[in-house]
Amino acid sequence: MVEQPPTVMVIDDDPGVRDSLGKLLQSAGFRVSLFGSVSEFLAAQRPEGPACLVLDVRLPGQSGLELQRELAGAKRQLPIIFITGHGDIPMSVQAMKGGAIEFLTKPFREQDLLEAIQLGHARDQARLERERAIAELKVRFETLTPREREVMAFVVTGRLNKQIAADLGVSEITVKVHRGQVMRKMRASSLPDLARMADQLQLTPTKPHNPGRVA
Repeated sequence: MVEQPPTVMVIDDDPGVRDSLGKLLQSAGFRVSLFGSVSEFLAAQRPEGPACLVLDVRLPGQSGLELQRELAGAKRQLPIIFITGHGDIPMSVQAMKGGAIEFLTKPFREQDLLEAIQLGHARDQARLERERAIAELKVRFETLTPREREVMAFVVTGRLNKQIAADLGVSEITVKVHRGQVMRKMRASSLPDLARMADQLQLTPTKPHNPGRVA
């Protein structure tokens, strides 16, 4: 997979501000997408690779703070740097409590903006890496048989093979075989490693109703 260069999306209704920010960010090596309103931004496709949003607080129609709440409600994780010419302390507190990277009052130092963008991109890159890792774990998990998934769910709780055998109504040797297959297919180097994977997959054991014992 080719790594995409980081993108900065800017929403500001002032054409002059958009133009100057676009030139600054392009000169710093970023891909740049410029929008005059929240509706324009929402209609656009999110770029691939790490991204962050430079967002004016006061906008025609939907405000920057309202967009921040909407993105959070939709579970769309996107680092936000607020910029404003009319900021106040309650506004900045609201933005930062909502998870904003920075709240800059115009005119701001270019370096302050660039440093905030670098932090935003680092956070988004970490998110992308987590999502890729979980997607890979899900692919491995899909290779497990239904019984191996059951065994994995019990193994990571710390239960012994004989206890799992009793839980599932199978022989202890069967549990050992399944346990070995789980470790191999999930590429787990140790039980703590497997437990970490199960935690990321949000895997929980479900005790089946198995009255009989199968060899």
